[in-house]
Amino acid sequence: MSAGTRNTRFGWVFAAPALLVIGIFFLLPIAAGLVLSLVNFDIYSIGDPSTIRFIGPRHYAALFRDPAFGQALRNTLLFVVVGLPLTLLPALGAALLVNARLTRFPSLFRTVFFAPVVTTLVAVAVVWRALYHPRFGLINHALAFVHLRPIDWLGDPRWALPAIILLASWKNFGYDMVILVAALKNMNPEVFEAARIDGASSFRQFFHITLPLLRPALLFVAFITAVGYFQLFAEPYVMTLGGPLNSTLSVALMMYREGFRWWNLGYAAAIAVVLFAIILAVSLAGYALQRRREL
Repeated sequence: MSAGTRNTRFGWVFAAPALLVIGIFFLLPIAAGLVLSLVNFDIYSIGDPSTIRFIGPRHYAALFRDPAFGQALRNTLLFVVVGLPLTLLPALGAALLVNARLTRFPSLFRTVFFAPVVTTLVAVAVVWRALYHPRFGLINHALAFVHLRPIDWLGDPRWALPAIILLASWKNFGYDMVILVAALKNMNPEVFEAARIDGASSFRQFFHITLPLLRPALLFVAFITAVGYFQLFAEPYVMTLGGPLNSTLSVALMMYREGFRWWNLGYAAAIAVVLFAIILAVSLAGYALQRRREL
């Protein structure tokens, strides 16, 4: 046996436990969800599996005719398109603030900005519900101070989704900030020193040095943030339960409702497969963009 063949076999032996875990907890659930989406599995099938029947792509046909799913998909896409920049821009600003040489107590700022990420959503929801209160909320008091009419943030279909987006962006930007701070600290200070010697202003250093060096980290946090927002569930579930009039209903929340409230498990599995396909497409697009940037 050659050394290369022996090394290959040893590699497979060492990788086998990890591959087994991936197969059990990742590939097997995906396959089970795909099979589940092709049968009429509901609450009665749990007690009597003999009632299960193969129905093919009927769930998918019904899904794309369902106006509730169309609304959920539009809400999710809007959440990603609007929520992504509202998360990344404050994260970048906070990272630059924390990393600035003139900033005192940067560890304190990192802790304060990261605190919402590790705070339980139930506690956050209590505070934000008070802020959004139509009569006594601090936000409406601020609007009244500038002579604007109060807004029923969580009860008006026009404003409920923006309110959820604002909450999620505030809660999640600290995670992106920590990654960007690490990327900023990894930059070679000699590059900036050479730019200052050449007379480059802080503005030109930011756009011509800092941003290009931050591009890989920005692409990474944009990708993980977008994927996380495609799976939006906790915020609308805790704050509005998808209402009013499905204005904050997300794909993940609809999947939960169909599967665990109405027990249409096959239909919920079809929603899960569609959501998986969307996230996979976004992941492949992000990977292709990253590869193109590297070439």
